[in-house]
Amino acid sequence: MTKAVTSRRNILRSAALLAAAGLLPKQGRSETQKRKVIVAGAHPDDPESACGGTMALFADAGHEVVSMYLTRGEAGIRGKSHEEAARIRTAEAEEACRILNARPVFLSQIDGASELNAARYEQALEVIRAESPDILITHWPIDGHRDHRVMSMLMYDCWLKLGRRFELYYFEVESGRQTQHFHPTHYVDITTVEDRKRKACFAHRSQNPEADFYPLHEQMHRFRGMESGYKLAEAFVRHVQSDHGLL
Repeated sequence: MTKAVTSRRNILRSAALLAAAGLLPKQGRSETQKRKVIVAGAHPDDPESACGGTMALFADAGHEVVSMYLTRGEAGIRGKSHEEAARIRTAEAEEACRILNARPVFLSQIDGASELNAARYEQALEVIRAESPDILITHWPIDGHRDHRVMSMLMYDCWLKLGRRFELYYFEVESGRQTQHFHPTHYVDITTVEDRKRKACFAHRSQNPEADFYPLHEQMHRFRGMESGYKLAEAFVRHVQSDHGLL
């Protein structure tokens, strides 16, 4: 068997997995048709820690993956100015995206001082309209971090304003400590790609992932896997009206 044939079968297997998990729109589209997936998090490391495995599977299946960050993590490194922290954490996010084969996009709000107002809603809408995703995955709105809640509301507003024409899903981060009251509707088996997710998360070296956020996510992977019958899984909530407007 040639390497090309093996690679093609792996892509089809990844696409089938995502379709089975319900994370690919099915109406009028083939299972392997290329889509654009945006994973929208508040800070560098949020998309990767929340669903880096799913991002890797989407990319491996031939889909375009965009990792969108509300901020550049300006307040995220003790002893560093906002400018210094932003440079460091932007570079870390770009490295994580290379590992996951995703494209980084930054909305340029400020870590710890994010805003919800008419101008910010319009800014986010312009970006999402231009990107034109098929699937958008973002923070669950009941969360202990204000920036997470802001990103969730901005993305929800974009989905409404654009006629609910793409699929909307919510992810979890540090459940119990940040995400609260999260009851999944969909699961993705990340057993084969957890190592890449780990590498992407560990690219955020300034955040001490080995001792800080990743051990909790490892527990989440195992727990969501037990819930869903996989070894390791990521969990999502799908907005029930997501089918509206799909061709």
